[in-house]
Amino acid sequence: MKQSIFMSIAAIVALIFGLYSLFMPIQTMSMDGVTLDVTGEYIGRYFGSGLIGLAVINWYSRNRNPKDEEMRAIILSILILTIIGFITSLFNALYGVGSRLVWSIVVIYFLQALEFGYLHFGKSTSS
Repeated sequence: MKQSIFMSIAAIVALIFGLYSLFMPIQTMSMDGVTLDVTGEYIGRYFGSGLIGLAVINWYSRNRNPKDEEMRAIILSILILTIIGFITSLFNALYGVGSRLVWSIVVIYFLQALEFGYLHFGKSTSS
C-alpha cells in the first residue's frame, strides 16, 4: 500500500479512537468489557490526547519522501509504538482482560505494525 494512503488511514483510525478516548473514556472501554474508575478515566483521556497527536503526525507526514531522514525517524517511532501496542494488547487479550472485542485492538496494532515495518524496512530503501 502506498505510504500516503496508509498513513492517511492510520491518521483517521488514531483520530477516531483518540476522540472517543478523550471525550468518552468510560464508554469506549466498556465496549471492550473494561470498567474504569476515576483514575482510569483520567488516564484514558491522556491516552486519547496522545492518539490525536499521533493522528496529526500521520496526517502531516503522509506525503513526505520516505527516504528523508526525518520521515524515517517518524516511521520508526510509530513502528516501535505499534509493536509495543500489539504486545500490550496481546497480553491483555490472552490474560482475559475485557471481552472478545479486545482482539480487534490486537489486530489493528498488528496490521499497523506490519505496514509501518514495511514502510521502514522495505519501502524506505526503494522508491
